[in-house]
Amino acid sequence: MLVKCALNSKKVTVSPARHHHTTSSMLHGGNHTCRDHPFTYSASHKDTVGGTKNLTFGLIRQISTGLMSIALTLHLGQALRTRQLVIDFDGERPIPRLREPLDLFAIPSTPFQGVRWPIEYEVFKEAIHHIEWDPPDPEPFYQPTGHERAPMPVGEEKGNVVYCIDPGTKTSYFTYSRVGGSRGPIKSSTSCAMHQDKSTLAFESRFESGNLQKAVQVGVHDYELTLRTDMYTTKHTQWFYFRVRNMKAGVTYRFTIVNLMKASSLYCLGMRPLLYSERAAWEKGEGWRRTGSNIRYYRNQHHQAEQDNNTTTNTKSLHSLTWTGQFPYDFDTCYLAHCYPYTYSHLQRYLSRLTSNSATGAYCKLRVLCRSLAGNAVHVLTVTSPGGGWMDRSAKRAVVVTARVHPGETNSSWMMQGFLDFLLGESDDARLLRETFVFKVVPMLNPDGVVVGNYRCSLAGRDLNRNYNTLLRDSFPCVWHTRNMVKRLMAERDVVLYCDFHGHSRKNNVFMYGCTNSDDATQRLHERVFPLMMSKNANDKFSFRSCKFRVHQSKEGTGRVVMWRLGIRNSYTMESTFGGSTLGNRKGTHFSTRDLKSLGYYLCDTLLDYCDPDPTKTSHCLAELRAMLRQELRERLGQEVDSDGSLSVSISDIESSTSGSNSTESDGLPVHLLNRIDEVPFEP
Repeated sequence: MLVKCALNSKKVTVSPARHHHTTSSMLHGGNHTCRDHPFTYSASHKDTVGGTKNLTFGLIRQISTGLMSIALTLHLGQALRTRQLVIDFDGERPIPRLREPLDLFAIPSTPFQGVRWPIEYEVFKEAIHHIEWDPPDPEPFYQPTGHERAPMPVGEEKGNVVYCIDPGTKTSYFTYSRVGGSRGPIKSSTSCAMHQDKSTLAFESRFESGNLQKAVQVGVHDYELTLRTDMYTTKHTQWFYFRVRNMKAGVTYRFTIVNLMKASSLYCLGMRPLLYSERAAWEKGEGWRRTGSNIRYYRNQHHQAEQDNNTTTNTKSLHSLTWTGQFPYDFDTCYLAHCYPYTYSHLQRYLSRLTSNSATGAYCKLRVLCRSLAGNAVHVLTVTSPGGGWMDRSAKRAVVVTARVHPGETNSSWMMQGFLDFLLGESDDARLLRETFVFKVVPMLNPDGVVVGNYRCSLAGRDLNRNYNTLLRDSFPCVWHTRNMVKRLMAERDVVLYCDFHGHSRKNNVFMYGCTNSDDATQRLHERVFPLMMSKNANDKFSFRSCKFRVHQSKEGTGRVVMWRLGIRNSYTMESTFGGSTLGNRKGTHFSTRDLKSLGYYLCDTLLDYCDPDPTKTSHCLAELRAMLRQELRERLGQEVDSDGSLSVSISDIESSTSGSNSTESDGLPVHLLNRIDEVPFEP
C-alpha cells in the first residue's frame, strides 16, 4: 500500500529565541492532517516589523522530517490497526521499523514471581541465604599422600538409613508445576531410619538447588551418600548441595558419595569440596571455604542401569568420592557443596537490585525472553547507551552472552555476575562498551534445572545444549527463543561475539571452545585471536593451550556451533574449571567467587582490545598464532609450512576434539513426548 500525506498550509509565527519550543509543540500537537495525495507544501512569506517571520518553505523543510515521520506513523497505525510501526527517515527515504517492546522501557514494580517447581516435588519453605565472602588468601589444592582409603559401598542392608526422600518423580516425565512445589505436608526424611541416636548427623536437601537423595550411616561417624539423578532421567550425578546439623566440633566425619558416573574428576587433581557454616557467617563474616582431607575419587563395585531414549538399557560403572572433615562448631547449621551455589532466587534478587537503580535503568532494559517448561521466567537484558540518533544506534554491533544452560555449572553464574557488574558500572571502559555495542544477555538459560538441583538437563530430561536446532518450541522454549532472538538480532546488525559461559569438571583453568573458519582462507586463525587476547589479559587463570576449535559432529546442536552456523564467526563457550589454576602465581590454588567474577571483567576488557580501531594488537596475535602453529606442526607432524607461507594440513588434523561431559546420551525427544508416543495404542 502506497501511503501519501499532505500537511495543511498554516502560518506559524516563530521567535528566534523560542525555535526549539515551537518546533517541539508542532511535533507533539501541531495542527496537521494526513490525506491520500502527494506531499504538498505552501506558505506565505511576509516580514513583520516586530522581528518575527511567518514560517517559510525553507523552515518547513527543516522540520518536515519529523512531521512526515509522525504523519506516516499515525496513518499506517490507523490503516493497519497497530501502534507498533514507526517510520524513520534517511534523508527523504522512509525506513519502517517496529517499536521496541514496552517492557524494555518500563519495569513492573514487582517483576519477579515465586519459584515454580514440579507439582510432585516437596520443598521446604525456609529461605536460604549465604553471604558472599572470599578468603583472604587463595586456598590450595589438596595434596594426596598416597594413603587415602577407598571404602567400598556398604549399603542400607548393613547400614542405618538416616536420610531418605522421595525422588520427586512420581511420573516418568514432567506434567505440571506450581509455586512452592507439592501442596501436601513435608514428609519425614528419616521415616525409614532404624536405631537412630542423638549423635547422628541430620541431613536435608529439599530446598532450591539442593541435591542429596539418601544418607546411610555405615560407621559411628561415617556416612554413605547417594545423589539424585537429573529429574526424569537415570543419569548425570555430580552436583551436590545439602545441609547438615547435629554435629560435634573436633570430630572427624567421613562422607562417601557412591553413585557418581564420570570416570575422571578434578577431585583426582586436588580439588576439595566446599563448606559453609552459618555460625561462622554470623560471628566472623566468613562464607564458603574449601574443606576436606583424605580425598579420593575412584571406581567402586556398583553399576547402574541407564535407559537411552526409553528403548535401550545400558549398564554403567559407578564411582565414589570420599573425604574426611571436621565442623567448626557444635550443633551448627552447615552446608556442603560441589561448587559455590547460585540459585534462581539469587539471580532474581540480583536483577531486582539492577532494576531498582534508576541510573542503571537508563541503559539496561530487562524483559522476559520466554517462560521455561515449568513457567519460570527466562530473563534477557539489553544493555547499550541510549544516546545518538536512530541511524547511530542501528550501526552499533551486537554482543550476545549467555550462561547456565547446565544447572550444575554454578561457576558460570558467578562469571556472568562479574560480567554484568563491570558492564553496568561507571568506569570509562564500561561506558565505552555501552556506547559501542548492543549487548543481549541471558543470565540463566535453564532455571528449571537450577531450581530442582539438576546437574545437566532441563525438565524435558534432555541437555538443552544439544538442542539449539530444535523445532520443538514448547519442549525446549529457552534455547528455541534464544536462537530466534539471535537470528532477529543478526537481521538488524552485525553480531561480533557470542559467548556461552560453562563450567568444566575435568580440566583446571579457564579456556574457550570455538569453531574453525576453515572454509575462508582469509579468516584462517582469526577465530583464535579473541581467546589468545583473553589469555594475555588473565594470564594466571586463562589457558590458551587448553582452547579447542574443532567442530565435532556430536556438538552440532550446541549453542556455540549453531550460532557459528548462523554466521557469527566469533562463537565460543568459555569454560571455567570447578577447581582452580595451574598458571603463574596462582598455580595450585582454587578459584574463589571473586576469581570467577573477574573472568567476566576480563571478557569485557578483551572485547575492547579485539575491537580496537587500531589493528596492531590483532596483527600481533595473528603473527604469534602462525608461529605457534608452525612449532606445533614441527613437533607433532614433522611438517613445515609451504614455501608461500600457507599450511599444507588442516588445523583440525593436529587438534583433539573438545573434552568434557558427553551429552550425546541425553539427545533425543523430550521424555514427556516419548512417553506419550508409548501410550498411543498400536493397530496392526
